[in-house]
This record gives sequence, C-alpha cells and structure tokens, in this order.
Amino acid sequence: MTDSLGPRAKFAVLAPSTNTSVQPEFDAMRPPGVTNHHSRLVIPNSRVSDDASFLAMMANIRAALMPALEAALTCEPDFVILGMSSETFWDGLRGSVQLRKRLEKKAKRGVAMGSDACRAALRAYGRGIRRLGVITPYMPVGDRQVRRFFRDCGYEIVNLLGLKCRSPVQIAHVSRETLRESILRVDRGRVDAVVQVGTNLAMAELAGVAESWLGKPVIAINTATYWYALRQYGIRDRMPGWGSLLADH
Repeated sequence: MTDSLGPRAKFAVLAPSTNTSVQPEFDAMRPPGVTNHHSRLVIPNSRVSDDASFLAMMANIRAALMPALEAALTCEPDFVILGMSSETFWDGLRGSVQLRKRLEKKAKRGVAMGSDACRAALRAYGRGIRRLGVITPYMPVGDRQVRRFFRDCGYEIVNLLGLKCRSPVQIAHVSRETLRESILRVDRGRVDAVVQVGTNLAMAELAGVAESWLGKPVIAINTATYWYALRQYGIRDRMPGWGSLLADH
C-alpha cells in the first residue's frame, strides 16, 4: 500500500537542527502527492568567527549526519534529500561523489545533494553557462571548498561573496535586502549565472525574482536541490513562482 498523503513520493530531508529555511522552502515547493519528512542533525548553535570555528562546526555536522539519516530511514522514505550544503562541496568533485556513495550505501536508495543539484541545474541551462557569481554564508575555509568544487566541474567563479555568518542560526537572519545587494555585487563583470549556496540562507523566492532583473539564471541551492530530487525521482511537475529552474526544466 502507498502512503495516504504521499502516494507519489515520500522524501526524507536531512538538515541541521539550527536550520530554519530548508523546511519552509521545501514545503512551499512541494507538489501534490509528495510529502517531506524532516530529520535533524543535532548540532549546537556555536559561534563562528574564523576558519577554526567554522571547521569545528563542520565537525559537529559530520558527527550528526549518519544518526539523522538512520532516524529518517525509519519512515521508509522513497528518496533522501540532504538539506545542508557545505559538506557536499568539501574536497571538490571527488569528495562530493564519495559522500553521495557513502550516503546511498547506507540509505539503500537515491540521495540528492546540493553539490550535484547545482551542477545539474547549471547543465540544464546549457553550454553557455561557464562564468559564475557565487554567494555563500561561509568563512574563507568554506569558500575555498566551493571554489574547488565548481572549478573541478569546469566552471570559473568570477566573483564570490562570503557573508561570514557568525553562527548557524544567524545564517537565516540575513535579510532580503542584504541578499539582494549580494546578488548585484557578484553579478559584476561578465557573469553567466549567479549561484547561492548555504541552505539556511532564505533565498529561494528572491532568486526567482532576481532573474527578471538580471536576465540570467539565479540559482538558489534549496530550489536546485528540491528540483533535482523531484527530477531524479521521476516527478516532472513544473512549479511556478520559484524561478526558471522549477518552471521550465
């Protein structure tokens, strides 16, 4: 028998306990017959002021990842979505592939990650997309991992703005005005697309609007990740209101 509320798909979503953006944004994008079931990576809202404290936060995330996955699997989901992005970019494309394989081996089903989703989204827009403007909430050590991943995938980051958010919770406090200014800052020069990473930055709706100002793709990682999960699972619904990726691809 199929799930009464999720006859098309049950998605397990893993996100840090400090993250307040993934759940509302994913739920707002949810097509009829698909349900999202959230499992939290329990981490402290630790102060992040430099590379060392950022790495300490990453250690907390890594320690909490598999327990959160194990908890999510008890609802027997059809597919798993990783609603956190920093770890998916770590150690470049090779590290991303290794992480996905490790998660899929444990989950015994498909896993959608932000790194794979961004790569697939950029490919969906065609060969003309090569030069990127990127927004992150990270410290420089995290930004270097993002640069490495996109370089490994054949893209050039022309501009990268790291917002250096001071705690995991503070990422979700970045205002719409700051995000708008950030989009304009990284669009300077010959940029083919803007990409935002860091799943607790609430930029999904704004990214869709920003495409009309810039006349080019603006990819929010939560939009890309949910789009990628739907398409990987075979759900092709077009969802207006979240930009061209969900509406047209």
